[in-house]
Amino acid sequence: MSSTESPSVSAASVLPRVAPVRVGEGERLRCVNLPGVTLSVRSRPPVREGLPPALYVHGLGGSSQNWSALMAELDGVVDGEAVDLPGFGDSPPPDDGDYSVTGHARAVIRHLDASGRGPVHLFGNSLGGAVATRVAAVRPDLVRTLTLVSPALPELRIQRGAVPTGLLGVPGVAALFTRITRKWTAEQRVRGVTALCYGDPGRVSAEAFQHAVEELERRLQLPYFWDAMARSARGIVNAYTLGGQHGLWRQAERVLAPTLLIYGGRDQLVGFRMAGKAARSFRDSRLLSLPDAGHVAMMEYPDVVAGAFRELLAQAGESGTIDAEGSTGGGRRATAAGTES
Repeated sequence: MSSTESPSVSAASVLPRVAPVRVGEGERLRCVNLPGVTLSVRSRPPVREGLPPALYVHGLGGSSQNWSALMAELDGVVDGEAVDLPGFGDSPPPDDGDYSVTGHARAVIRHLDASGRGPVHLFGNSLGGAVATRVAAVRPDLVRTLTLVSPALPELRIQRGAVPTGLLGVPGVAALFTRITRKWTAEQRVRGVTALCYGDPGRVSAEAFQHAVEELERRLQLPYFWDAMARSARGIVNAYTLGGQHGLWRQAERVLAPTLLIYGGRDQLVGFRMAGKAARSFRDSRLLSLPDAGHVAMMEYPDVVAGAFRELLAQAGESGTIDAEGSTGGGRRATAAGTES
């Protein structure tokens, strides 16, 4: 580029310096530059060549770290990557400021198209479940199977615990909440989130809790943290109001991929009663009900979720991808813990 040209400035190029994001044992983190968006991608080196690819998409306020336990459980089964959605984890905001479900889905599609990894086994939790549903509906060529953990699909009667999230999407509320809670410590905030998202907060180890506190302290230093939260929350609310072919339930009906649905009986954010509707809407679905789980079953019961996914592979005719070690135990526990449709 000559000195007379004006280089374009992306959100990624003006980020403040903060503490580095945590990378767990056996994981690696890389930055992927795509048109209009820069994504941080977490992965584990595959244990052998030829494993089918998988992509994990986190929920509102989460990050790729939400999938670390499940990714470790599925070593030898898939070649997994977990993406930080724009504005979350270690990914900067999107250049166009689009935090809608469609905007996040577009970022996932761009990554899959650019990497050439598709079709993938696609996983999504909460907001990531809505994003993954949209990706599977509009780009079936990119999705091999679909696994949804407490997906944020429209509900007529919103869970009481989800009301603050919905209010966060109202203009001005995020700024007000920031002022009201400015004296809250990161530890207090993490305790609140843990109580909201886990069926049993006691399952969170002291080490995992400390890692969550450190990550939140890091992210609270980012000037766009609350904006990304508020706009993404607004994106979920807006997606709930869409009708016709763009409605999420209508798109669920269009999904062709074999689908595993996982719902927690103690979920305070996504109603457990929606499990039946989801099982009827996705045409090729299996339902795993976990009575003691909350909103993040893949973090609370990663072994059970992994076992259910192995069963999905077997039922979808892909059992040959599972190695001898990965084919034992987990599936039987998952079947005993839940109900298949």
